[in-house]
Amino acid sequence: MRMPTPTRLRNTKNPQDSQNPQDSRDPFFDNAKFLLIVLVALGHSWEQIVSGTHTLQAVHTVVYAFHMPAFILLCGYFSQRFTGRPDQVRRLIEGVLIPYLLFEAAYSATYSAVRGEPYVFTPTEPTYLCWFLIALFLWRLSTPLWRAISHPVPVAVLISLAAGLTTMGYDLALPRVLMFLPWFVLGLNLRPEHFALLRTRMARRCGVVALVCAGAAAYLWIPAPDEHWLSMDVGYTELDVSWPQYLAVRIGIFALSAVLVAAFFACVPRRRTLFTALGAATMYPYLLHGLLIRAGEAAGLYPALKDLGAVGQILLTLGVVTTVFLLSTPPVRKVFRRVVEPRLPRGAVPAGERSR
Repeated sequence: MRMPTPTRLRNTKNPQDSQNPQDSRDPFFDNAKFLLIVLVALGHSWEQIVSGTHTLQAVHTVVYAFHMPAFILLCGYFSQRFTGRPDQVRRLIEGVLIPYLLFEAAYSATYSAVRGEPYVFTPTEPTYLCWFLIALFLWRLSTPLWRAISHPVPVAVLISLAAGLTTMGYDLALPRVLMFLPWFVLGLNLRPEHFALLRTRMARRCGVVALVCAGAAAYLWIPAPDEHWLSMDVGYTELDVSWPQYLAVRIGIFALSAVLVAAFFACVPRRRTLFTALGAATMYPYLLHGLLIRAGEAAGLYPALKDLGAVGQILLTLGVVTTVFLLSTPPVRKVFRRVVEPRLPRGAVPAGERSR
């Protein structure tokens, strides 16, 4: 997940980085990446206390309707120059596959320690948030394929819908790989002018209205539908609906998510902000925040926060935002660089490529 990074962060590997000439460190994209990683961390944290709430459950539902599609879309957008060259594949292994294996082991150990489960390292079955790394690895490897066919986005949509009609297992997070696929392929086919349409004052106003309306609708719709509709990890049989119902709802979710993704990007600041530079290092908070969530579970933090009601929800939200800031800072990156940004041993790199 590489994007070109500014000045000191030039070599930071990131869940969306890709050395795309379309991005000359545009603050808009770094702002979007940081805000999305904040929403990812908030979503995972809110899950610990959302049951039985009302307003928070509505906000949680709206966030889940667009934050992963938007994040994956950016991954596709910044993967446009991936052609499968050996050096690109090697960077993909270093930046995504090796961190996946390292943190899959770490999260398996954490679950074992916190929940008393037997320790089992099964890299073909991603644990918790590690699914995204293996999914990105597979999506990016597939990039040349989408460049070779006509109408890639409709084809990806058909594959996504068809995946939900199967009973496939969770090996390599395949349900999510296939069901979220259209957002990656859409990103591959977007151009700067598409984002320019959303970077106007009128688009921002419409975006705010769309997000507010979505929040109000979610609030009125409580209890929310099965969360698996938005997490895209099961097919129609597990959702206990008929296949025509499943297809109709999934198409509706695609349309709703598209509106909310556009609304989000329309609301992203276009100028440099206090957090712009941190948007170049989203791999760090992404991989590390889940470990802190499990630590909070072990400490019994969430029942105490839930008992505080709205005050506890606000405290958790502020704590998560602060934590994401801290996990993105240079001191944290320096400590964890060897596991978040590992390098292949020199002997594993062909002699002719070592000096590059």
